[in-house]
Amino acid sequence: MFEQIFYKNSLRDWLISLAIIAGALILNKIIILLNKHLIQKLTAKTKNRLDDILFKMLQAPVLLGIILVAIWFAARRLELGTHIESTILKAYKVLTVINITWFVARLANALLEEYLAPKAADKNTLKYLDNHLMSILRRAVLAVIWSFGVVMALNNVGVNVGTLIAGLSIGGLAFALAAQDTIKNIYGGFTIFTDRPFRIGDRIKVDSFDGFVEEIGIRSTRIRTLEKRLVTIPNYKLVEASVENISEEPMRRVLMKLGLTYNTTPEKMNEAMSILRDMPNRINNVFEKDIVVAFTDFTDFALVITFVYFIRKNADVMETPSLVNSEILRAFNAAGLQFAYPTQTIYIEKD
Repeated sequence: MFEQIFYKNSLRDWLISLAIIAGALILNKIIILLNKHLIQKLTAKTKNRLDDILFKMLQAPVLLGIILVAIWFAARRLELGTHIESTILKAYKVLTVINITWFVARLANALLEEYLAPKAADKNTLKYLDNHLMSILRRAVLAVIWSFGVVMALNNVGVNVGTLIAGLSIGGLAFALAAQDTIKNIYGGFTIFTDRPFRIGDRIKVDSFDGFVEEIGIRSTRIRTLEKRLVTIPNYKLVEASVENISEEPMRRVLMKLGLTYNTTPEKMNEAMSILRDMPNRINNVFEKDIVVAFTDFTDFALVITFVYFIRKNADVMETPSLVNSEILRAFNAAGLQFAYPTQTIYIEKD
């Protein structure tokens, strides 16, 4: 029975080839168990994180490599015809290079995440490196690795890479003319990267949108608005628009107009302004410098005091004004100062 011929090969040869592939799958399962229960525990005991990263990133490509080798040996044992064998050989060469490239890309990405990402998150370590630059650097490194891997894979199967690149350059010119907006967006992304008007996590205002930057891509930038909606803005529009970076403000300015009644005496007006000047001592997070308090206007129904103060950068910009307003209300009421509201006084003359 085992000597019967099926598609130019005996049943024994087919079963042996299948057994080789099945053995590779079993070997992969053993490697997974060893890595999980033995190797990871051993590497966890070392102080260096490099060995942990190396074994973690190496596992998947090694498993795929074992399967590729098994399929190669299984196929080489069989008589499949010149055309099929040539196709398998070319596919094997391409997949081997792609597998190696995959491992290198995984390892590079893991090293960037382990050693550079924490520094990018900490602004006190590397001032020139932030999350924005980290995202672009990761994509650039992966693009270079994969481009090199694809070129090597094509070269292994006999493709003339130089001729292919020349052909792509001509086609690329035609594509560039048809994709001007995309190129504008890519140039805009490069401009944002070099000028750095904002970073990931910053709150910005652009056009009618106010929100936090979630992602800065090659083509567009994503902003999570205060209404929790995700807005995608093409990069070239951000370059051309006026962008207000709220996160970069050293402090928040607040302007108030307080109206007192016309029966307020000069002494009471001075007392009211003294209360406002003393606000940094009454409320935390009110900046003690650059406070402006002035008796500025005689309006139709009120004597107006202009009050300008600043909230410290890390303070709550909603809670602090609320505390200031509550303190003004309490102190003015205690001092007998009356807030004005629209009123009219009518005088009638009798003949």
